[in-house]
Amino acid sequence: MYAVIEIGSKQQIVKEGDSIEVERQELEVGAKLTVSEVLLVVAKETVSIGKPFVKGASVETEVLRHLRGQKLITFKYRRRKSSHNKKGHRQNLTVLAVKKIKAG
Repeated sequence: MYAVIEIGSKQQIVKEGDSIEVERQELEVGAKLTVSEVLLVVAKETVSIGKPFVKGASVETEVLRHLRGQKLITFKYRRRKSSHNKKGHRQNLTVLAVKKIKAG
């Protein structure tokens, strides 16, 4: 059984027992988070597709830890203009453990 959820304005494919990295959630470590924005649920032979979300479906998760992502570098360069700009960015992330998927 797996599901496609929307969290942090991004879509994730999840299975029970998976751990996923999402944008920082303002929750304590060990807190439970129930995601009700489920777009698709596949259970054995049945497929439930939402319009936009599957009614009654949810995914229960637990916060494992907070971390910062890998550094991303952006570099803007204009030839012959003596102009360049280098920036770095590290995204704040939360690691969630998927405990249970409830089909609607």
